Amino acid sequence: MTVHYQVTFSTADPHGLAAFYAEAVGYVVEDHSALIKSLLEQGQTTEAEVETVDGRLRWRKYAAIRDPEGPFDEFSGAGRGGRMLFQDEPTPKTAKNRLHLDLHVGDRQAEVVEQLTKLGARRLWDASLGPMSWVTMADPDGNEICVS
Repeated sequence: MTVHYQVTFSTADPHGLAAFYAEAVGYVVEDHSALIKSLLEQGQTTEAEVETVDGRLRWRKYAAIRDPEGPFDEFSGAGRGGRMLFQDEPTPKTAKNRLHLDLHVGDRQAEVVEQLTKLGARRLWDASLGPMSWVTMADPDGNEICVS
């Protein structure tokens, strides 16, 4: 039996980090506006928990991205395949990640490193093992990601 999962990030800027990773991995930012509108109408959420940006309702402290080709719930906007969730956590990162993403981009490594740098990531170090090489970077929130 397969298990569906999501990777969750704690960050002081859920929407900013969601936009960064949507660009980094080719995902789309989820649109939860229909769900939020319904929950507001039913009194199951409050105006304090949401905000309107670019004409769309969104959760104030949460954002998510999904695989644009994967299954998703049209009403909630939530992906049912590859998904990343970003939740508000104002406390800054203080230690090395115990888990990180590896972006496998093949011969596009230099191009992707440059793109991620323009999006706000910074190069930390380069490494190799036998014929394999990768660049370890920090995303805008300081989380490590490797590009190989």
